[in-house]
Amino acid sequence: SMPFDTILTKIADYTAGPEVESEEAWSTARLCLMDSLGCALLSLNYSECTKLLGPIVEGATLEDGARVPGTLYRLEPVQAAFNLGSMIRWLDFNDTWLASEWGHPSDNLGAILMVADYLNRRGSGKRLTVRDVLAAMIKAYEIQGVLALENAFNRVGLDHVLLVRVASTAVATSLLGGSRDQIVAAVSHAWIDGGALRTYRHAPNTGSRKSWAAGDATSRAVRLALVAIADEMGYETALTAPHWGFQDVLFNRQSIRVPRPLDGYVMENILFKVSFPAEFHGQTAVEAAFKLHPLVANRIDDVERILIETTEPAIRIIHKTGPLKNPADRDHCLQYLVAIGLLHGNLTADHYEDEAAQDPRIDSLRERMQVIAKPSYSHDYLDPEKRSIANAVRVFFINDEPTDRIVVEYPLGHRRRREESKPHLFEKFQQNASTRLPVDRVHTLSRLFEDPAHLDAMPVDEFVDLICPEPDHE
Repeated sequence: SMPFDTILTKIADYTAGPEVESEEAWSTARLCLMDSLGCALLSLNYSECTKLLGPIVEGATLEDGARVPGTLYRLEPVQAAFNLGSMIRWLDFNDTWLASEWGHPSDNLGAILMVADYLNRRGSGKRLTVRDVLAAMIKAYEIQGVLALENAFNRVGLDHVLLVRVASTAVATSLLGGSRDQIVAAVSHAWIDGGALRTYRHAPNTGSRKSWAAGDATSRAVRLALVAIADEMGYETALTAPHWGFQDVLFNRQSIRVPRPLDGYVMENILFKVSFPAEFHGQTAVEAAFKLHPLVANRIDDVERILIETTEPAIRIIHKTGPLKNPADRDHCLQYLVAIGLLHGNLTADHYEDEAAQDPRIDSLRERMQVIAKPSYSHDYLDPEKRSIANAVRVFFINDEPTDRIVVEYPLGHRRRREESKPHLFEKFQQNASTRLPVDRVHTLSRLFEDPAHLDAMPVDEFVDLICPEPDHE
């Protein structure tokens, strides 16, 4: 038979191979686990999210199913992954990866944590620990992130969640005990699934599917992993087959590139949303707006124009004029983000809701904004040594000197500001978790995340029990 496409075998060899050794990747993975679960818990305060959760049809629960964090649901792993993946992504507050393609590698945790929890509760084989979860996270982040480096799926209209499906499929198959050959087969299926369209991320169709698309992808991955460990065949040239492969059908006949060996690079360089939920290309602009807030907030009527200098990807993704229809539209509008920062000096998920958006000053400021791409910012964004995400904001007044030009190159959650962001990440987790869990439980979890040896050794099901409420005993 033909050999499998190189990309499929590269992914499988890496997934089935030894743990990644980088200590920085491991310590960052623990922060990602904490942060993602905090984001998931916070999402449960939003009915638009919770209405989609639970079993696929009412009553379809399993006594020994995976426990969905923050809820009382016990589900089979495909639907459990949909639940957790959607929760993590819902508020656009989870970690981020930016390259030719964008994405959120913590989306993969939906599959990873729920498959591991399910296996432990079933008592099938060795008990998986949190270390097994972290090992799978490092690999899923790497697969998604390295595939994103030079392959711009967005330019052909496909959504980045296809990379969640590919990465989750590989590691879920491995967690389920799949062999290297079964991982290759599973990943071939993940590519054959094609890709979701980006329709729901862009005007005039921006909508809440962007908040559950990753949950959908990570749950589909679990389904494909289960198919593969039943020894279903794989497809050797899923990517490269002339006329019928992924590249010819969906990728403009371009070859998909894997520009660097798979190791721990993505986890080491992951970006956290530390202080506020907003599309990542706008984070440094919001930090700049916070600095200008005291100078501008009481002089809104004197503002002549606001100049925002940004990267080319930011222009493509979050530069929006005209009416914004819903929270999904607002949190992806650079001008809206900057307006909130200037007006309030802070930014929370509630600022995207209809009530906050009715403030007439927001659109009035947006109309006075000029957004331009600065070539050096776009260049440093793609430089693998820098990976900066720069924005500059300057406010000009009608009869007065303008403010200083405030430049922020690296957001708080960047690798270059990792130590500075750690206490903020713990604070973010505690605030998010305490909206759903009792305060003593939040303290227990915080202490656990500060104790790597204890955390890593904990069986996954015991760990997940800590993130779930106690059932009300009648």
